[in-house]
Amino acid sequence: MTSSFHGLRTRAAGALAGAGAAFWGATAWAQDKFGQPTDGAIDLQPGVTPLREQAIWFHNIILLPIITAIVLFVLGLLVWVMIRYNKRANPTPAKWSHNTPIEIVWTVVPVMILMVIAVFSFRLLFAYNDMPKPDLTIKATGYQWYWGYEYPDQKIGEFISNVLPEDEAKARNVPYKLAVTEPLYAPVGKVVRVQVTGADVIHAFAVPSFGIITDAIPGRLNETWFKADRIGVYYGNCRELCGVDHAFMPIEVHVVSQADFDAWVAKKGGEVAGAAPAPEAAPAADAAGEPAAATAPAATPVSTTPAAPAAATPAPAAAPGAH
Repeated sequence: MTSSFHGLRTRAAGALAGAGAAFWGATAWAQDKFGQPTDGAIDLQPGVTPLREQAIWFHNIILLPIITAIVLFVLGLLVWVMIRYNKRANPTPAKWSHNTPIEIVWTVVPVMILMVIAVFSFRLLFAYNDMPKPDLTIKATGYQWYWGYEYPDQKIGEFISNVLPEDEAKARNVPYKLAVTEPLYAPVGKVVRVQVTGADVIHAFAVPSFGIITDAIPGRLNETWFKADRIGVYYGNCRELCGVDHAFMPIEVHVVSQADFDAWVAKKGGEVAGAAPAPEAAPAADAAGEPAAATAPAATPVSTTPAAPAAATPAPAAAPGAH
């Protein structure tokens, strides 16, 4: 029995070592891609927003060690009970059914663990709900089965974003079922408020690299925010089972420089912040009647200026008289 148990323990240790090596090996070998899934990777997608970085820290530093410790502890208890208290090793079971110290421990310890988790969890939840003053607002409406986007600050009306067909995705070398026909654009380093709603059924707007997911509920306007600190293309999708084409509702966000964003807004026929009022003021002044009246006083000094040349006009007339 001892040799059999020793062999079982050796095989279990070998299996755990192999699983650990596979876990850390896959994490180390797979080069994480920003904004999209990475083949062979098992870690979270790298984040490009403060919210995502805080969420990753909360998962890797707080939750993962606690979960690992609990799993290993419970596994050890199960193995110990199966070996120590099986019928062969313990033919006569004990008669007691309660142990007050143990019951106190297994009640108090989980409560303390939950309290530790709650401290960091509430802090992260507060960060998600404590949105800074937004620099830009985007309205996202979920339809069956596509997205509609509006930029109210830039006066860009709703445009439709569908999944990019497979042949076009291959031709452009972009991921199929993640790339779209009309992507979103957002400037880097700016606070972007996303207002989310649904037109028919419940959808969900989610971009993993931003660390955001918000339900799109018909008749209700939810909102979330992100502040991307890295230029690039970031993909997401609908995270609510919304119907037969649920898998064909991707989200594509291009984080670009402010100049590139302004150029995209102009291409869409929107208003570029800070640039529109200046060109509009001059035509309005020319077309209005009151500015024309205001021009008359400006013409008065101009009329007095030719008066001097008018006095100088007889001088040329006197010149022929001299001849």
